Amino acid sequence: MTEAMETPGSETYLAALAGILADVEDASRVIASGQIAELRVLAAAGRLAEAQGVHSDANVLLHDMALRSISAELAGTMRMTDRTVQRRIGEARVTIEGFPAAVAAWEAGRIVRGHVSAIVDAGVNLPAELWAEFEAIAIERCEGQTPNRVRGELEILAHRMHPRAFAERHGEAASGRCVRLVTGRDGMSDLIATLPTVIAEGIHDRLTQQARAIIDTRDERSAGSEVVATDARSTDQVRADVFADLLLAGTPALDDTRDTTAGPLGAIRARVQVLVPAATLTGADDGPCDLAGRSPIDPATARTLAGSTHIWERLFHDPTTVVTVATDSYRVPSGMRRFLQARDQHCRFPGCRVAAIRCEIDHTHDHALGGRTELTNLAHLCQRHHSMKQFTAWRVRQLKGGVLEWTSPLGRTYREDAPTPAVAFIPAPAQPGDPAPF
Repeated sequence: MTEAMETPGSETYLAALAGILADVEDASRVIASGQIAELRVLAAAGRLAEAQGVHSDANVLLHDMALRSISAELAGTMRMTDRTVQRRIGEARVTIEGFPAAVAAWEAGRIVRGHVSAIVDAGVNLPAELWAEFEAIAIERCEGQTPNRVRGELEILAHRMHPRAFAERHGEAASGRCVRLVTGRDGMSDLIATLPTVIAEGIHDRLTQQARAIIDTRDERSAGSEVVATDARSTDQVRADVFADLLLAGTPALDDTRDTTAGPLGAIRARVQVLVPAATLTGADDGPCDLAGRSPIDPATARTLAGSTHIWERLFHDPTTVVTVATDSYRVPSGMRRFLQARDQHCRFPGCRVAAIRCEIDHTHDHALGGRTELTNLAHLCQRHHSMKQFTAWRVRQLKGGVLEWTSPLGRTYREDAPTPAVAFIPAPAQPGDPAPF
């Protein structure tokens, strides 16, 4: 490779990168076309099996056998098990027949397969008569967003559209909480706990904090000692080891952050950020609350968390743009940091979902070059994308309303809007007899 090809700013490099990008776009279109064609074929196979049961003398067993037979036939060609093919036939029918507008948007290039999966996964829990209405709104919200970014929002939307209260449905689901042991290979097993989301998120967050504390301490010891560190465990491995210690001993059997047991690890507690609509907090509404933009939680849990909180964070949103404009958080250190966490929710690089509490606050216009420390020049970036902004040709500028405009080395621009707040206040419709506005 020539020196010019290796220089990121050279014309040769940019031309090569542009060619690769064009090839990726072409390949994506071909792949999408093939995936859509496969879904339609599988759906047709399901309809063919169903047609075997339309005769008056047919029964459920006959239909099931026809579906099994067709699945086995296709399995040989697709090089899959017949059970997998049968499952995919069912999924294809739901997608093609239940959400045709989403498939059409995918085919037109407005959204991608991940968006369709997110729409179907969230919408299928609604009554079938609401699918079309949900689908239309969901497609609009997917455009311009990555699938992982919009998935939580679609789940919230589906929960709010459901005719049954979220609290009622969560109560039924919570009755199925359990812990399962699945024996694996080589002396290993999976311990699986099905818990309310806020509990599961809290457990995982606390384990992550403890694992990072152990790894940070380990690094400090190896840097200040001539002895080579023998602990080379990954974050996942440390997290699993702490998990086992906590369950077996109540507190970590060995606290690697100090020389005695029951040290700093035992004091670490999970942090859970919940956005609670005012109506839900007062009990006037039983809709779902938002767990830091990740997934919905039941209102009873949200009220319990709110009841044990000593300091409150009130979020205020512009009634037109629905963008957060002010906050008086309970969290230290600064109101500016709290405002940015409320506004950004996650890393502001396109498609990134790292939570704001795990990110760094970056000066969009570098502080060393005169950038001011003010809300219109600050945004959350995870360590990966913060470094990329500093050391690559990617550039960003901040527009009004917290909008970031990223420019790639090829000159392509990507608009990154501030996330839609899960809690928004809108004027109530005027009622007969209401006094005239001032």
